[in-house]
Amino acid sequence: MKIKKGDKVQVIAGQDKGTVAEVIAVFPKENKVVVEGVNIAKKAMKPSQANPDGGFVEAEVKIDASNVMLYDSKAKKASRVGVKLDKKGNKVRYYKKSGTEVKGAKK
Repeated sequence: MKIKKGDKVQVIAGQDKGTVAEVIAVFPKENKVVVEGVNIAKKAMKPSQANPDGGFVEAEVKIDASNVMLYDSKAKKASRVGVKLDKKGNKVRYYKKSGTEVKGAKK
């Protein structure tokens, strides 16, 4: 999976198609990601000591990683991602549209 936490992605399929947002969590074994503000679901919460009124809570739900692409700020489009070696011999992700390195992923 070439998507990491903190990457800026564009949703390419589903009801939130076209949305550009940041990845909150990545689940590589399930091939799913959680994207900020995308695929919002309402969940009914019972009253508890922490939440005495109960009610509905809205939260982001996982979506399949195949439904998002990394967003290239330079090209202003979603782009495929490749992996190449830098001068030090480390693997670096790059956008195939513009050729620039992917920045912004938290390690």
